Amino acid sequence: MNRALITALLGIGTAQAIKMPLTYMTTKKWDWSQLIQTGGMPSSHSAGVSALATYIAMKRGLSAVDFAITSVFGAVVMYDAMGVRHAAGEIAVEVNEIDVQVERLAKQHPGLYHARRRKALKERLGHLPREVLGGAILGVAIGASSYLLEKKR
Repeated sequence: MNRALITALLGIGTAQAIKMPLTYMTTKKWDWSQLIQTGGMPSSHSAGVSALATYIAMKRGLSAVDFAITSVFGAVVMYDAMGVRHAAGEIAVEVNEIDVQVERLAKQHPGLYHARRRKALKERLGHLPREVLGGAILGVAIGASSYLLEKKR
């Protein structure tokens, strides 16, 4: 059994599951799609890489090559979630709004043709810093718990 892999997957799954009640608290609706959606609180990517890095740090030590690799990998994943993916989501919001405005203009001017997109671009791609931090804290707790439970055996 690869406990490190299971720990990382548990971090991802737990973060995704937590999104459901948090969404319910704000919308008063159960949204089962939260189990597979990107973005939102907490970041499942951050939870997964933090759980993995924490477990490896506790199992092999901070000087282990495994820990160095997972730490750098984790930093890249978290930076990407807040940077590139978040920016792509913001651009999607603007493109979707432009599509709506052009359609409105086309209706006002009979000679102007506009075929509206059948499906809007997905807007929730990345994370706010607090969502990444929430995922990282969750991941550290899961990674440490996994190591401590393994050690008890």
